[in-house]
Amino acid sequence: MPNKLDKIDRSILRELQNDASAGIEVLAGKVHLSRNACWRRVKRLEEQGVIRGRVALVDPDALGLGLSAIVLIRTNEHDKVWLGKFRDAVRTMPQILGAHRMTGDLDYVLRVRVEDMKSYDAFYQDLIARVDIADVSASFVMEDIKDTTALAV
Repeated sequence: MPNKLDKIDRSILRELQNDASAGIEVLAGKVHLSRNACWRRVKRLEEQGVIRGRVALVDPDALGLGLSAIVLIRTNEHDKVWLGKFRDAVRTMPQILGAHRMTGDLDYVLRVRVEDMKSYDAFYQDLIARVDIADVSASFVMEDIKDTTALAV
Protein backbone atom coordinates (compact mmCIF):
# COMPACT_ATOMS: atom_id res chain seq x y z
CA MET A 1 0.00 0.00 0.00
CA PRO A 2 2.78 2.57 0.70
CA ASN A 3 3.69 2.56 -3.02
CA LYS A 4 0.17 3.78 -3.85
CA LEU A 5 0.60 6.95 -1.83
CA ASP A 6 1.44 9.91 -4.01
CA LYS A 7 3.11 13.17 -3.04
CA ILE A 8 -0.20 14.82 -2.11
CA ASP A 9 -1.28 11.85 0.07
CA ARG A 10 2.04 12.05 1.89
CA SER A 11 1.63 15.79 2.35
CA ILE A 12 -1.86 15.24 3.79
CA LEU A 13 -0.48 12.65 6.20
CA ARG A 14 2.33 14.96 7.34
CA GLU A 15 -0.14 17.76 8.00
CA LEU A 16 -2.60 15.52 9.86
CA GLN A 17 0.18 14.09 12.03
CA ASN A 18 1.13 17.65 12.91
CA ASP A 19 -2.44 18.80 13.66
CA ALA A 20 -5.41 16.51 13.07
CA SER A 21 -7.78 19.12 14.48
CA ALA A 22 -7.33 21.51 11.55
CA GLY A 23 -10.47 21.81 9.47
CA ILE A 24 -10.65 20.38 5.97
CA GLU A 25 -10.43 23.86 4.43
CA VAL A 26 -7.21 24.63 6.31
CA LEU A 27 -5.79 21.22 5.37
CA ALA A 28 -6.78 21.66 1.73
CA GLY A 29 -5.02 25.02 1.62
CA LYS A 30 -1.83 23.59 3.07
CA VAL A 31 -1.71 20.74 0.52
CA HIS A 32 -2.91 22.90 -2.39
CA LEU A 33 -6.15 21.04 -3.16
CA SER A 34 -9.78 22.02 -3.33
CA ARG A 35 -11.83 21.30 -0.21
CA ASN A 36 -13.72 18.43 -1.89
CA ALA A 37 -10.63 16.81 -3.42
CA CYS A 38 -8.85 16.96 -0.07
CA TRP A 39 -11.88 15.51 1.76
CA ARG A 40 -12.07 12.62 -0.74
CA ARG A 41 -8.38 11.82 -0.27
CA VAL A 42 -8.65 11.88 3.52
CA LYS A 43 -11.70 9.58 3.38
CA ARG A 44 -9.85 7.21 1.03
CA LEU A 45 -6.84 7.12 3.37
CA GLU A 46 -9.19 6.31 6.25
CA GLU A 47 -10.99 3.59 4.31
CA GLN A 48 -7.67 2.03 3.30
CA GLY A 49 -6.57 1.96 6.94
CA VAL A 50 -3.64 4.30 6.35
CA ILE A 51 -5.27 6.73 8.80
CA ARG A 52 -6.29 4.54 11.75
CA GLY A 53 -7.80 7.29 13.88
CA ARG A 54 -7.40 10.82 15.15
CA VAL A 55 -6.47 11.54 18.74
CA ALA A 56 -5.58 14.35 21.11
CA LEU A 57 -2.07 14.25 22.54
CA VAL A 58 -2.31 14.95 26.25
CA ASP A 59 0.55 16.28 28.36
CA PRO A 60 1.27 13.54 30.95
CA ASP A 61 2.57 16.09 33.47
CA ALA A 62 -0.77 17.93 33.33
CA LEU A 63 -2.39 14.69 34.51
CA GLY A 64 0.19 14.06 37.20
CA LEU A 65 1.78 11.19 35.29
CA GLY A 66 5.34 12.45 35.57
CA LEU A 67 7.22 9.15 35.76
CA SER A 68 7.97 7.32 32.53
CA ALA A 69 9.48 3.83 32.67
CA ILE A 70 10.83 1.37 30.15
CA VAL A 71 10.11 -2.08 31.55
CA LEU A 72 12.12 -5.07 30.31
CA ILE A 73 10.56 -8.51 30.70
CA ARG A 74 11.92 -12.02 30.37
CA THR A 75 9.73 -15.06 30.75
CA ASN A 76 10.27 -18.78 30.97
CA GLU A 77 6.78 -19.36 29.58
CA HIS A 78 6.01 -19.22 25.87
CA ASP A 79 2.78 -21.16 25.58
CA LYS A 80 -0.62 -19.89 24.43
CA VAL A 81 -2.10 -19.80 27.93
CA TRP A 82 0.69 -17.61 29.31
CA LEU A 83 0.64 -15.38 26.25
CA GLY A 84 -3.14 -14.95 26.57
CA LYS A 85 -2.78 -13.91 30.23
CA PHE A 86 0.03 -11.52 29.38
CA ARG A 87 -1.87 -9.93 26.50
CA ASP A 88 -4.96 -9.53 28.69
CA ALA A 89 -2.89 -7.89 31.43
CA VAL A 90 -1.15 -5.54 29.00
CA ARG A 91 -4.37 -4.52 27.26
CA THR A 92 -6.26 -3.82 30.49
CA MET A 93 -3.56 -1.96 32.43
CA PRO A 94 -3.90 1.72 31.47
CA GLN A 95 -0.40 2.55 32.70
CA ILE A 96 1.04 0.57 29.77
CA LEU A 97 1.30 2.83 26.73
CA GLY A 98 3.16 0.38 24.51
CA ALA A 99 4.05 -3.30 24.63
CA HIS A 100 6.38 -5.00 22.20
CA ARG A 101 7.42 -8.65 21.76
CA MET A 102 11.12 -8.67 21.00
CA THR A 103 13.83 -10.73 19.39
CA GLY A 104 17.11 -11.29 21.20
CA ASP A 105 17.69 -11.53 24.95
CA LEU A 106 14.50 -9.76 26.00
CA ASP A 107 11.03 -11.16 25.51
CA TYR A 108 8.97 -7.96 25.96
CA VAL A 109 9.48 -4.23 26.38
CA LEU A 110 6.79 -2.04 27.93
CA ARG A 111 6.45 1.74 27.90
CA VAL A 112 4.75 2.74 31.15
CA ARG A 113 3.50 6.07 32.56
CA VAL A 114 2.68 6.49 36.24
CA GLU A 115 2.54 9.23 38.85
CA ASP A 116 5.63 8.40 40.88
CA MET A 117 7.77 5.56 42.24
CA LYS A 118 5.06 4.44 44.65
CA SER A 119 2.63 4.21 41.73
CA TYR A 120 5.21 2.27 39.73
CA ASP A 121 5.53 -0.23 42.59
CA ALA A 122 1.73 -0.65 42.66
CA PHE A 123 1.80 -1.20 38.87
CA TYR A 124 4.61 -3.75 39.24
CA GLN A 125 2.79 -5.63 42.01
CA ASP A 126 -0.38 -5.72 39.90
CA LEU A 127 1.49 -6.97 36.83
CA ILE A 128 3.27 -9.84 38.60
CA ALA A 129 0.01 -10.83 40.32
CA ARG A 130 -1.64 -11.19 36.91
CA VAL A 131 1.07 -13.15 35.10
CA ASP A 132 4.19 -15.16 36.01
CA ILE A 133 7.33 -13.36 34.85
CA ALA A 134 10.86 -14.72 35.19
CA ASP A 135 12.62 -11.35 35.29
CA VAL A 136 11.47 -7.73 35.30
CA SER A 137 13.72 -4.71 35.25
CA ALA A 138 12.88 -1.07 34.70
CA SER A 139 14.72 2.03 33.66
CA PHE A 140 13.20 5.41 34.44
CA VAL A 141 13.27 8.24 31.94
CA MET A 142 15.13 11.31 33.15
CA GLU A 143 14.54 13.42 30.03
CA ASP A 144 12.44 13.01 26.91
CA ILE A 145 14.80 14.11 24.17
CA LYS A 146 12.36 13.06 21.46
CA ASP A 147 8.90 11.60 21.98
CA THR A 148 6.62 11.67 18.96
CA THR A 149 3.83 9.74 17.33
CA ALA A 150 4.54 11.14 13.86
CA LEU A 151 5.84 8.70 11.28
CA ALA A 152 8.31 9.75 8.58
CA VAL A 153 6.09 10.17 5.53
